[in-house]
Amino acid sequence: MGAVETEADAAPSRARQLLRRGDTVFSTVRPYLRKIAWVPEEFDGEIASTGFCVLRAGEAIDRRFLFHLASSSEFISRVVEKQRGVNYPAVRERDILEIEVPVPPLAEQHRIVTKLDEQLVHIHAGEGSLGVADAKGEYFLQAALHDALHGKLVSEDLSEGDAQVLVRDSAALDEGPWDIPDGWRWTTIGKLFKVAVGSTPSRGNSAYWGGDVPWVSSGEVSFARISSTRESITVDSITSPEARIHPPGTVMIAMIGEGRTRGQAAILDIPAAHNQNCASIRVSETAILPEFVYYFLMARYEETRREASGGNQPALNKGKIQNLEIPIPPLGTQRNIVARVQELEEDLRGLREAVTDGWARASKLRNALFHAALTGALMPQDPDDEPASVLLVRNRAQRSAEVKPVRRMRTSRTTAPQASGQPVPTGTQETLPL
Repeated sequence: MGAVETEADAAPSRARQLLRRGDTVFSTVRPYLRKIAWVPEEFDGEIASTGFCVLRAGEAIDRRFLFHLASSSEFISRVVEKQRGVNYPAVRERDILEIEVPVPPLAEQHRIVTKLDEQLVHIHAGEGSLGVADAKGEYFLQAALHDALHGKLVSEDLSEGDAQVLVRDSAALDEGPWDIPDGWRWTTIGKLFKVAVGSTPSRGNSAYWGGDVPWVSSGEVSFARISSTRESITVDSITSPEARIHPPGTVMIAMIGEGRTRGQAAILDIPAAHNQNCASIRVSETAILPEFVYYFLMARYEETRREASGGNQPALNKGKIQNLEIPIPPLGTQRNIVARVQELEEDLRGLREAVTDGWARASKLRNALFHAALTGALMPQDPDDEPASVLLVRNRAQRSAEVKPVRRMRTSRTTAPQASGQPVPTGTQETLPL
């Protein structure tokens, strides 16, 4: 067996590759995404597409060592350097196989793998705890929003009157999807606010673009406040500017998008127009707080998305948004709800910053661990280990006697790096084109 080989010949067709237990599967498409997998026993004999380079360890390399090596930042960076294409960046299988990598003596590889697996367990556990903390923070915010819309988050405040002051009788609904306090009222978005769909000026007319009017695209509507936009248009490009340029305090909602975009909301902090994939809700023209409507849309995000219709690209429309049922609390209660949720959001931001910092630390620790392993600094060398060069020579001799040749990596001899200030015997480590 060679140091590393691929499984092209044994696959049932050129469009597929056969997987074996212990293989390392490396995605050749967008390699910077680090899509690398270890094939467990239960997947032995399964088929992979040609979007992956299947690396199989020979007798000269430990299977887990090969997997860790391919997962290291140094190796991935060298793969990324070889990627081609813009819309579909990818590398060829041979680009991966030609990369030279350090290979210690086999006995040392076993020691390195044992130590790596031992340390990575702790890193994975820490990352898992960070993920749980992040998920719990989002859960607590959603629970608070749920309580807010049911009248359970803050005490009732009638200092500015009840909801009848905000929702006239003709706009009120007799009932809604859930029970609300007596001082509240059910209504719909369309009965309370003006709702408008935007438009996109002709891209072919440069005079319409780069003007003084901020222009919001649906991608900028992402549960945030909008104080600037990527693009702007001229007043001349807008039909009925007074109806199309929306004032600060307008609540935006994205109507189209299969990803996370559809159903997300934002609040305008500036006068702005927007494209046809967004709808604007002119909350600021009423006494109702824009932040309350924004938090309502945040709480009902998943439900709003399910209101979308269409085949290839599900979408909301003006009518569906106008028909969204919304509970309206007294104005004083709205203020207390907004203040309380903003406090929780601030706490959540602090939590997310801590989680992000934790993930960054875990990534640096993993990279340092791999670097030490691949430079001979993780474990002490043993002069009694059989040098990698000897094993590779014997391995090549065995392979030359085989009837059917298989693709394998060429080898070149090098000197191993020093570890912990101690010299490493010359010739005990090899570099392989991988």
